[in-house]
Amino acid sequence: MTAPPTRHVPIGGVLDEVAFTVEEGKIGEFARATRATDAVHTCRRTALDAGLTGIAATPTHVVVAGHHRNQAEFVAALGLAIERIVVGSVDWEYSRPLVVGDRLTGTRRVVDDTVRDGHRGGRMRLVTLETRWVDADGDVVVTQREVLIERGAK
Repeated sequence: MTAPPTRHVPIGGVLDEVAFTVEEGKIGEFARATRATDAVHTCRRTALDAGLTGIAATPTHVVVAGHHRNQAEFVAALGLAIERIVVGSVDWEYSRPLVVGDRLTGTRRVVDDTVRDGHRGGRMRLVTLETRWVDADGDVVVTQREVLIERGAK
């Protein structure tokens, strides 16, 4: 029997930080992929008429951060086995819409890390992460929470 993996990031600790600019082309890709029908996601005039400063990103837009993160590195830092991980939930809390040109920096922290028995037997490790996305002015514009579940936890 192997020892449980070592978690290198404590509760409250920073797991990673990434930054990116909200791009019009990426918004268009998300709008098509999610079948968004509101023209604020595709037409600048409609977005401006709606009181926005530019084309609005779709609600799950900050998941593009996955392209800027080293996935293997953060999984190792948490001591997780990537082949046993599923995403249990993700939610976003917005203080304002994201628009083309926003420069976002996200700091992701570990906010909870527990092991419990599963309903169908076995153990599960639940790691809750929170990313606070700030704009160029330093204002929090989105708070993203996600729960990673490692099935078969030791």
